[in-house]
Amino acid sequence: MTDQPTNSSAPASEKVDEEVWAELTSLRQSIDNVDAAVVHMLAERFKATQRVGRLKAEHRLPAADPAREREQITRLRELAAGAHLDPVFAEKFLTFIIAEVIRHHEAIAGEPLGD
Repeated sequence: MTDQPTNSSAPASEKVDEEVWAELTSLRQSIDNVDAAVVHMLAERFKATQRVGRLKAEHRLPAADPAREREQITRLRELAAGAHLDPVFAEKFLTFIIAEVIRHHEAIAGEPLGD
């Protein structure tokens, strides 16, 4: 028995063509690779923002920087448009990341300052 999916609108006896299954598997592997790269890039980004958070805390700067956030959103929307990605989606994604960064910065600011 094969683990290939069947076309839900076709009779159960009709299996997906082997070439289609191979292409689907290949495309999914590409997606998995991109997902892994995204996770690693986000990890690098958060390492940098943690350093920013510590610097802000040491100098008693606010966790949020609305002007910088607006600049980032504008820049990312332009990058998204140039990459044929929905700028609204890109903005939502960055807004989510910014909120998490601010939360981290607030937590860092609440920690005792190290030496």
